[in-house]
Amino acid sequence: MGKGYKTILLKQHIGAPATALVSVGDEVRPGSLLAKPEKLGARIFSSTAGRVKELTDSAVVIEESGEQPEDFVKIEPEDEELLSFVRAAGVVGMGGAGFPTDVKLKLDLKNGYVLVNAAECEPLLAHNMKQIMEQCEKTLRGVEYCMKITHAPQAVIAIKAKHKREIEELKKYLPEHPGIGIHLLPDLYPMGEERAVVREVLGKLLPPTALPSAADAVVINVETVLRVAEAIEDRRPVFTKNLTVAGKLKRGTESQVFQDVPIGTTVGELIERAGGIDGEYGEIILGGPFTGHAVGMDEPITKTTGGIIVTEPFPDLKKAKLGLLLCACGGNRERMEDLAKKYNAVVTEVQACKQAVDVKGTLKCENPGNCPGQAQKCLNFKKAGCTDILIGNCSDCTNTVMGSAPKLGLVVHHQTDHVFETVGMEPMRYLTKSKKVEEEAEEAVKEAAPSEPQGGEESQEQDYVFRTEDGCFSIHIGSGRDIHIEVV
Repeated sequence: MGKGYKTILLKQHIGAPATALVSVGDEVRPGSLLAKPEKLGARIFSSTAGRVKELTDSAVVIEESGEQPEDFVKIEPEDEELLSFVRAAGVVGMGGAGFPTDVKLKLDLKNGYVLVNAAECEPLLAHNMKQIMEQCEKTLRGVEYCMKITHAPQAVIAIKAKHKREIEELKKYLPEHPGIGIHLLPDLYPMGEERAVVREVLGKLLPPTALPSAADAVVINVETVLRVAEAIEDRRPVFTKNLTVAGKLKRGTESQVFQDVPIGTTVGELIERAGGIDGEYGEIILGGPFTGHAVGMDEPITKTTGGIIVTEPFPDLKKAKLGLLLCACGGNRERMEDLAKKYNAVVTEVQACKQAVDVKGTLKCENPGNCPGQAQKCLNFKKAGCTDILIGNCSDCTNTVMGSAPKLGLVVHHQTDHVFETVGMEPMRYLTKSKKVEEEAEEAVKEAAPSEPQGGEESQEQDYVFRTEDGCFSIHIGSGRDIHIEVV
C-alpha cells in the first residue's frame, strides 16, 4: 500500500466513543491499541503502520508509512479466561449492530443455545458465505469457543436453504464438532433479525423489548465467531473487516467480496478496487439495501460495515405527494425522507407499520417477517391526499401493502427499488416465496434445533391462514401470493 491516510473512528460499536490513548506524532503498527472504552464499548486498534497525524473527538487519523508489515501487535488479555481474549481484541457484532461481544457472551446458558446468524440477511451481501467456504473450520471453532464461554451445550447455525454449497461445506466438518447443528431459513427478509432467528430456530416469539437470553440463547453473527477464534488462537485484535461491494460498477453488477480490509479504508478506495463507478449514479449506500444509508467517497469503513452499493440514478417523481410507511425492518425516518428528496417527491404523510413498536426511540417489529395487514395505513395515505407511497417493509409486509394500495390508486415504491433495478433483480412487491423450508433429515444436522413453534399468531407449519382485518379478508398461502379480498 502506498503512502496515504487511515481515519479510524472512535465509535465503532454500541455505546459511547472510546477514549484515545495515543497522541499526535506517535508511531503505530497494525494492532496497536488506539483507544479504550470508559463504559459500554470496545477497544479500537490501528489497521496500519504509520504516525498519528491528527486527533479529533471522533477519530484518530494515521499517516501511513510507505511499507506495511505483514505481522501485527498481539493482544495482551488480563488473564487466560477466554472472555478476556474477546474483550482485549475489541470484538463486536460484525453484522452491523456493533454490540460488544464480551458483554453479550457474559451469560450462563447451561441449558441453552448459541445461535449463529449466518442468514446474510440483506440482499446482495455475500461475504459471510465466502467466509464459510474458505474458513469453515476456524468459524466452527469460533462457535465452540462461544459455547465454552457461555456453557451452552448446543449451537445452531441459522443459514438460508438456498446456500447449498455453504451448507454442504459446513456438513463436511460438523461431525468433528458435536453439539453444533444447522437450521435452514427461507429466503425472505428479515430472517437475520435477532428475534427472527430465535423464533425460526427455537420456535419462541420474544416481545420487542426482550433479548435472546429470555429464550436461553445468544445470537452471534457468523463473522463475529470467526473474530472470536482469531482473538483466542492468534491473539489478533479486530482491525480488519470482510465486506461486499456491488452495484453500478465497471466490472459489472455482480457482488464482489473483499476480506480482511483494513478498517479506516475509504468507500472510494474500495469502489476503485472493485473497478470504479460505471457512469452516472444515484447514491452510494454503506450497508445493505434495507438498513444502509447514503455516504460519500471519503467515508471510512468500520468493524460493522457490511456493504458498499452504488446505485442507478433515481427516477423523477415530479413533486408527487408521497406517503412514507416506516418499518422496523427498513430505513428510519431520516433515511426515508432522504430517499423522498432524491425521488423529487413531497412528503405528505408519515405512518408507521402496524407492527412497529417504539422501544427507546427505535422501532422494533412485534413479529419480524409476519405481517397482520397494512390496509388501514394505505387508507390513511389515500385520505391524506397521497398519490404515491414509499415503503421499506419486509417481504411479508410489502405483500400486504400490495393487497390494498394499488386498489386505492396508490403507486408503490420500495426503498430497495433503485438498488434492485441496478443489479437486475425483481422489485419487492408480491410475496412469491414460501415462508418455510423443509429441514434436513439427518439427525446430526437437526439435533440442536427444536421444531415446534411457540408463541405468535401463525404457525410456520401451516400451509394457509385466514384472517380478516381492516375491512380486508385475506388468505395467506405458505407458497405463492396471498389472496386479499376487500369487504364492501
